Amino acid sequence: MYVGHHWAQHPDRPAFVMAGSGETVSYAELEQRSNRLAHLLRHEGLQRLDHYAIFMENNARYLESNGAGERAGLYYTCINSYLTPDELAYIVDNSESRLLITSSQKLPVAQAALAKCPRVQRCLVVDGGDAVRALRDPRVADYAEATARFPATPIADEWLGAAMLYSSGTTGRPKGILRPLPENPPSQPLPLFHFLSQLWQCEQGMRYLSPAPLYHSAPQANVALTLRHAGTVVIMEHFDAEQCLALIERHRITHIQLVPTMFARMLKLPADVRRRYDLSSLKIAVHAAAPCPVPVKEQMIDWWGPIIHEYYGATEGLGFTACNSAEWLAHRGTVGKVLLGELHVLDEQRQPVPKGRSGELWFKTATPFVYFNDPERTQASRSADGTMSTVGDVGYVDDDGFLHLTDRSTFMIISGGVNIYPQECENLLITHPQVADAAVFGVPNDDLGEEVKAVVQPMPGVAADAAFAQALIAFCREHLAHLKCPKSIDFTDALPRLPTGKLYKKPLRDAYWQGRGRSRIV
Repeated sequence: MYVGHHWAQHPDRPAFVMAGSGETVSYAELEQRSNRLAHLLRHEGLQRLDHYAIFMENNARYLESNGAGERAGLYYTCINSYLTPDELAYIVDNSESRLLITSSQKLPVAQAALAKCPRVQRCLVVDGGDAVRALRDPRVADYAEATARFPATPIADEWLGAAMLYSSGTTGRPKGILRPLPENPPSQPLPLFHFLSQLWQCEQGMRYLSPAPLYHSAPQANVALTLRHAGTVVIMEHFDAEQCLALIERHRITHIQLVPTMFARMLKLPADVRRRYDLSSLKIAVHAAAPCPVPVKEQMIDWWGPIIHEYYGATEGLGFTACNSAEWLAHRGTVGKVLLGELHVLDEQRQPVPKGRSGELWFKTATPFVYFNDPERTQASRSADGTMSTVGDVGYVDDDGFLHLTDRSTFMIISGGVNIYPQECENLLITHPQVADAAVFGVPNDDLGEEVKAVVQPMPGVAADAAFAQALIAFCREHLAHLKCPKSIDFTDALPRLPTGKLYKKPLRDAYWQGRGRSRIV
């Protein structure tokens, strides 16, 4: 998170505000903090293109933890703060990180993971204090104490650094996505940032609300763009639907990025609560990460106006599509037209399919990448001639050239030889007023191979009984072909949805396949 010359021009302007605590950090302070950490990284021996990792919740030290790497030519890996010690250890070790930054809240998990991370020579703990001293571990130090002794001025050898993020691992081991870094100064960001800045209509002094975890690629990009435009970021520690509306009003937010789950939660607030807040300052609301159910987006455009922009682009950066509200209304359900990369929609034999027919999405990639330390999966993502890449998404292109996502190929259900993509049914179920969340996937069927199963989280106060299950099945059959509808529905108190909004469907599905052979999801 590089602030460039803005710290000198606007030293007292808030760079960011923590939504819950109200803690505010100015541009001058963020510049000084980032420089101190960059000096520490050099002191620990990290040179250009080396790696370090960040594992903590949204807090007031997160942006400088990124910013130091961005000005020191380093790859920094921001890690899902909800992982277990074994999951954390895998990413820290696989990324070849030599330093880990964590928090007192996450220290127990980080400490357990460090035993399996021999490359890590130093672990810095935000607000570590007495907890760090009690460990008596020479590798572990309090963050503030460790950085305080270093200069607040820039290091002598500044280079552009970048995040090396990992896929969410919803279908298997997460993969580190490595992009080549040019020998640029930090004032010259990667070309993708110029493209996004224009697309999302960034402006000087913008006020951006970040409602999602900062370890995810989309918040990272938006926060970085805001700081490069001398704006102010308001960081939510956790997403809450009504608090989000209140923050827009209080801070006169101009830009925001959300995921469809957040839309759904805001829409299910009582009407008088939704009308309570002044949202007139909003100019741009961007969403991505998952296909948005058509009724949900229609209601959001009715409520917020034609300021909603959608995009589709994997963290790998294979390609990029986007649409504004008017384009979406003319092509309901689209994720936009291709703006970066060259899209090919292919069948199982890697042959092009006609317009309007679903196939796996392949791109002649817009930005080169490899999966770090994983040549096999890098190769598996490439076409035989090496010219195209895929992440396993499925969709089709309509007659006007707009892309529509169908599902992930790994979650496709094969029932009686018919391919069924569960995303359509999930999108429908979430619109039911008594459904808080839903997951749809295939489970064993002795006759058909698989059948459609739904797992539903009811709204508070709704009885999770057989009558409700039958009512939901009937609701699906009113709107979808019967073969796409669940044969049965189970209920749960909460679905395993990542804080980024992505549904972690693999453990749900695998539970139904235990003892029935290996799951098709790998």
